[in-house]
Amino acid sequence: MPDDDNANGARNGSAGGDAAPRGELAVRTLAMPADANPAGDIFGGWIMSQMDIAGGMAASQLARGRVVTVAVTDMTFHRPVQVGDIVCCYTEPVHRGRTSLRLHVEAWVLRQRQAGRFKVTQAEFTFVAIDAAGRPRAWQATDQTLA
Repeated sequence: MPDDDNANGARNGSAGGDAAPRGELAVRTLAMPADANPAGDIFGGWIMSQMDIAGGMAASQLARGRVVTVAVTDMTFHRPVQVGDIVCCYTEPVHRGRTSLRLHVEAWVLRQRQAGRFKVTQAEFTFVAIDAAGRPRAWQATDQTLA
């Protein structure tokens, strides 16, 4: 059985040694061959898009309406994702502004024939709530996230 130890000595966790994901599960999908580079690793852009989808769904629900991605910061790729991995994206609100919401998003992998899961990527995504015309709008008074 392959060893899950990494450079920092973490076991069944991320490069930072996290034992469990932060936040709520928002997306779970299977990494497919069409998403891989010639070496068989999944493209980082595909992982980033899954994380953006997860963050967008969470932010839209919290905003009770449309949101747009305005920034992605602190994107860190800890480990490669392989074809056949089950990619799980978790989101956790970390800051709410007048029109914006910043979410911490993590991607974790369940790998076939291996016990446990491990973090492969993390980033901060900032979303802005918008109105029907696409202009930023303030959070509704009933929004409770990070009030």
